[in-house]
Amino acid sequence: MDVLRTPETRFAQLKDYAFAAHYHVVKAPDGTELRMHYVDEGPRDGEIILCLHGQPSWSYLYRKMIPILTGAGYRVIAPDLVGFGKSDKPTSIDDYTYAGHVDWMNQFLAGLDLTGLTLMCQDWGGLLGLRAVGDQPDRFKRLVIANTGLPNTTTLTDDISNMMGKMYPMVPVPTAAMVQEQFSGGTPGAFLYWIKYCAEAPDFSVRDVFGLLSNISDAAVAGRI
Repeated sequence: MDVLRTPETRFAQLKDYAFAAHYHVVKAPDGTELRMHYVDEGPRDGEIILCLHGQPSWSYLYRKMIPILTGAGYRVIAPDLVGFGKSDKPTSIDDYTYAGHVDWMNQFLAGLDLTGLTLMCQDWGGLLGLRAVGDQPDRFKRLVIANTGLPNTTTLTDDISNMMGKMYPMVPVPTAAMVQEQFSGGTPGAFLYWIKYCAEAPDFSVRDVFGLLSNISDAAVAGRI
């Protein structure tokens, strides 16, 4: 497995993110060691809130919440999933699987021996974190679940998953406007545009993403998606 590591200089002077960096090593199925970054703030004896981000974010998502939570006496741990933020990044898309991410999260929790956790999760952080709760329930005390869930194998079958995998290469690398158009029109496969935009768009813009997400939320409320 080939792995990239983003230089620390790329994270210099980030607004509201003056947190010390911590790292824990997990292993891929072939034995490759991957360094996972995590934020660890607050009193050492405080109850732990585990904050799991989704796509395409990283622990930076929780930068404004962390000081509030630590100020209330909690210890906050916010890891970067493998492939995101300051964590190591396997170079092949084939290195990223749902089972692999679940295993890395389980390794992270066991390696740091985290217990009494309140899980705060959203997006893919929920799909992975909730699976970890099922695998290691004794480590968790509370759940705070945002816009997330668990895969439903009755609707997301292997056939559908394989079909989406075959369709992905046929989707053009989109702009934010193209993704918005797909979602607004309720186009089948619109989610593939969103995935490809996050993964491959050379002009990916956080500002455009937040505008897009706002429009998608409005469409969802209106019952269009």
